[in-house]
Amino acid sequence: MVIVPVSDGVWVGCTGAPQASGHPEDRRAAAGLPPWRHEEFLGARGLLRRMLARYVPDAADAPLARHPSGRPALAGRPDIGVSLSHDAGFVAAAVALDRPVGVDVQRPPDEVGDRLLRRCLGPRAADLADLPAAHRATEFAWVWTVQESCVKAEGTGLAGRPWAVSVPVRPRRGRWRDVTWVSLRDHTDMPVSCAFGEAPC
Repeated sequence: MVIVPVSDGVWVGCTGAPQASGHPEDRRAAAGLPPWRHEEFLGARGLLRRMLARYVPDAADAPLARHPSGRPALAGRPDIGVSLSHDAGFVAAAVALDRPVGVDVQRPPDEVGDRLLRRCLGPRAADLADLPAAHRATEFAWVWTVQESCVKAEGTGLAGRPWAVSVPVRPRRGRWRDVTWVSLRDHTDMPVSCAFGEAPC
């Protein structure tokens, strides 16, 4: 497990060996999910609960709810932004004080075609076009995690058209609209990025 403070009051965690949340509300929410989804669902929430217990202990047992924008929120704690992500057995979570936050983890796809590169990277697609397939997929996944975390922090999700978020190839840190984004490239080989706003949650 890796937990990184990416800014004052903003923490991002990720792991490929998640421990399931035992919180009764999380368990109820997971009931009926397919086995693979159930495991990742509770794993992401387990990571979030451990991060809350470490950094905001009085909020560690708060039930998860939905912000009016649709992103996850802690019931009764509008002062704490939270975000969750999971993919192919990996989970990520983010906690932010007094601001919205988004996180995304993405296992590199088996193949990334030229059309997908052009759609998500626009004129920067040429920077990845000639890379070997595995390297191309990994670099694409890093870009996608930035794009996805930005629209999560904004509260728009896929409706925010993440593929239209302009991100440089081999991303590390930057800004998009009213959010700052950070990639955890120096902390994990699995593509994970987060984005956080400046305005109150």
